[in-house]
Amino acid sequence: MPQTPISSVEEFERMPFQEFTQNAYLNYSMYVILDRALPHIGDGLKPVQRRIIYSMSQLGLSSTAKFKKSARTVGDVLGKFHPHGDTACYEAMVLMAQPFSLRYPLVDGQGNWGDPNDPKSFAAMRYTESRLSRYAKILLDELEQGTVGWVPNFDGTLEEPSLMPARLPNILLNGTTGIAVGMATSIPPHNLREVAKALICLIENENADTQELCKFIKGPDFPTQAEIITPAKEIGDIYEKGMGRVKMRARYIIEDGELVFTALPYHASTEKIYEQIAAQISAKKLPMVSDLRDESDHENPTRLVVMPRSNRVDLNVLADHLFATTDLEKSFPVNMNMIGLDGRPGVKNLKTILDEWLEFRKATIEKKFRFRLEKIVSRLHILDGFKTVYLNLDQVIEIIRRADNPAKELTNAFKLSEIQIKAILEIRLRQLARMEEIKITDEMAELSREKAHLDNLLNSPDAFKAFMIKEIEEDAKNYGDKRSSPIKERKDAEAFSVTDVIEVEPVTIILSANGWIRTAKGHDIDPANVKFRTGDHLLCHLRTRSDKPIVLIDTSGRAYTLFSHALPSARGNGEPVTGHLTLAQDTSICYMITGEDEDLFINGADNGYGYIIKFSDFFTNFKNGKAVITLSENDLPIAPLPIPDVNSDSVAAITTGGRMLIFPVNQLPHLKKGKGNKIIHIPVSGKSKNHPEKLKFLKILPLSSNLVIYSGKHLLRLTPGNQQDYTSTRGRRGKLLPRGYRNVDDLEIIPTRPATDDTD
Repeated sequence: MPQTPISSVEEFERMPFQEFTQNAYLNYSMYVILDRALPHIGDGLKPVQRRIIYSMSQLGLSSTAKFKKSARTVGDVLGKFHPHGDTACYEAMVLMAQPFSLRYPLVDGQGNWGDPNDPKSFAAMRYTESRLSRYAKILLDELEQGTVGWVPNFDGTLEEPSLMPARLPNILLNGTTGIAVGMATSIPPHNLREVAKALICLIENENADTQELCKFIKGPDFPTQAEIITPAKEIGDIYEKGMGRVKMRARYIIEDGELVFTALPYHASTEKIYEQIAAQISAKKLPMVSDLRDESDHENPTRLVVMPRSNRVDLNVLADHLFATTDLEKSFPVNMNMIGLDGRPGVKNLKTILDEWLEFRKATIEKKFRFRLEKIVSRLHILDGFKTVYLNLDQVIEIIRRADNPAKELTNAFKLSEIQIKAILEIRLRQLARMEEIKITDEMAELSREKAHLDNLLNSPDAFKAFMIKEIEEDAKNYGDKRSSPIKERKDAEAFSVTDVIEVEPVTIILSANGWIRTAKGHDIDPANVKFRTGDHLLCHLRTRSDKPIVLIDTSGRAYTLFSHALPSARGNGEPVTGHLTLAQDTSICYMITGEDEDLFINGADNGYGYIIKFSDFFTNFKNGKAVITLSENDLPIAPLPIPDVNSDSVAAITTGGRMLIFPVNQLPHLKKGKGNKIIHIPVSGKSKNHPEKLKFLKILPLSSNLVIYSGKHLLRLTPGNQQDYTSTRGRRGKLLPRGYRNVDDLEIIPTRPATDDTD
C-alpha cells in the first residue's frame, strides 16, 4: 500500500502570523535605526556617508587629487558596499559637499551642487565632479593603522571599516538629521575651535559639568551667518537635556533707505520667504511696502530687498514684523539621538557625548600605538638578524654558498628565528655594503627611541593626556575657523496688529436686514438714503474708525469680531456677512457695537436679565463666534448699552406690561459671559403664551437727566425729582406707568443743561 505523501506545509516552521509580523517589523526597525538613519558617536557618520568617504579614499580622490566624475564614485559605492538606489546615494554625497548644508564639508565638489535657495537643484551625477575635502583627513588618516575593525561587505567579497578613526568629534562639528522607526535625530553643527577647547577642558578635568563646558561651546554654529537668538540659559538647558529648539534670525542691513536681508536661518529658502512677504503685500497687510526684490546671485548668495513706500517707515519695526510672520526667523529642533559606544541608540547630553567620544578616541589612539609597536618590534627583530649577518658576514656567505639547507644551518649557527632567516636570505648583494650596515644601526636606534616613546605614552596617563591635547590643538589650528553664526540677545519679534497697518479714518458700517454688510468712508453718510437690493432694507449702522474692531451680536446671543478694513466698499451692495462669519441655522445678526477695549456695556436679554461686560470680552478670533449671553427659548438679546460712568449712572428699564424700574447701574455684576442677574422682575404668572411680558426698553440714565416717555401722540417728561417714584433696587417689579403711557413707543434721555450766569 503506497504511503501518503507529507504535505509541503509541514516541511516549514509554523509560526503565528502576529508573531511573524512583530519579529519582521522589529528586525526592519533595528536595521533602519542602526544601519541607516542614526549616526555613530565615534565618527558622526551614517553608513552611507562612511561608505562614500571610504570609496573615495580607495579611488585616490584625496583633497590634492584631480576631480573625478561623481558617477564613478557612486558606482563604486553601490557596487562594492551600498546596494541601494543611486539617487539616494548621490543625494547623500551632495549633502556632504554643500557648504550651506554641512558646517565642515567632507566632499569638495566641482559643478552645480545646488544653492541655498534650492538645495535640490544640483546637477545629475554624470555632470558633477568631486574629491574628498581637506577636512576629511581627520576621518581617514589613521584608517590603515589598526585603529578600527573591519567587516565584510554585503556580498562578502570585500571588507569595509565599521567606523572611521575620527580625530575630532564629527558628530558635533557637522551634526546630522535623520528619521528612523519610532525615533529621530537632529544634531546641530558646532564650531571646531570651541569644541576643541571643551575637549581639552574635559581631558584636564574629568569632573567638568555641562555648565562649565558651555563656557567654551556657546551654542550651535550653523553654516549660514544668521544670528542665534536663543538665550544662553535656554541653550544651556538644551545641552543639559540633549533636546530643545534653537531659534535663528536673519541678518539685515539698511542700505539707501531699503531693508536688505543678507543671511537667512539654516534651511530657510529665499524663494519661500519671498512668497511669504509677497502674500502679505497682496493681502494688504504691508501697506508700507512698495516693492520686493530678490537680488541673490553667485556673488551675493542671499540678498532680499524690501522697499518701503516712504522714508518715514521705521525699517527696524518692519523687520521685526517680518521676523514674526515669515521664515526670516526659524527654529531648529535639537534631538541629540545617536548610537553610543554600547551600540544602542539614545539621547545624550553634551557632557555624555564628549565623555564617550574621548573614550572612543582614547581607545583609537591606544590601538594605533599598539599597532605601531608591533610593527617596530617586528622590524627590530629583523634588523637584529641583519646585524648578526654583518657581524659574521663571511661565515654567513660561506653557509649560503655551500649548505644544502642554508636556513637550517644559519638557525643552528646563530640562533635566528624563521622570520629573520627568511629576511636574510632575501637580502640583495648591494645591501651587504658598509653603508647599509650603518643605516641598519641608525634605523635600530631610531626605532628603539620611538618604541620607548610609545611605551611611555601607553604607561603614563599624564603623557597620554598631553599627547591627546597636543593632537586636538594641532587639528584645531589646521581645520578650525571663526564662528559663523553670531549669538545675540534679541527681544521677541512682534507682528503688526491689524490697526498698525491700516490707514485710520472715520467710517460708517451698514448692515441690511438680509445680512449684507459694507463700509463707507466718513460719518456724513445718511444710511437712510443708501440703496439696498430689492426686498432688502437697513437693519442697523455704526459710525466708528477704521482701526476699531466691531462686534456683531446674533439672535442666539453669540458675538463675532470684524474689522472694517476687511469689509467691502459701500459703492456696491456689499457682501453677505456669512462670507466673514459662520452663523448657526435660523440665526441672524441683530446688533453692531464698537468702542475701546476697557469700555463697559450692559449686555442682556428681553427676559429681564443682564450684566456688565468689558468691550474686549466680546472679542473672538473664531468665525463661529462665542456665546456671550445665555438665552432660553423665545428669548432675544437686547442691544448692548455703553456705560459712560458706572459709578454714577442709573438704568431705566420698561417692560411691555408698562412697568418701569430705575436703579444704579453698579448694582449689576461684572461678567465675561452668562445669563447675568435680574434687571427687572417679570413674574411667570404675568406671562402668557400669546403675549408674554418682555423687557422692551433699557436706557442708561446719567445723573440729573430728564426722562421722556412717548406713547402714541402723548409724552411724559420725568425730571430727576419725579423719577424717585420709580427708583428702587435691581430685580424689583417696578412701578406701573400712568394710564395712557403704559404702551411705550419710545424712551428718550435728555441731559439737563447746567445753570449759566447771564451777568456781565
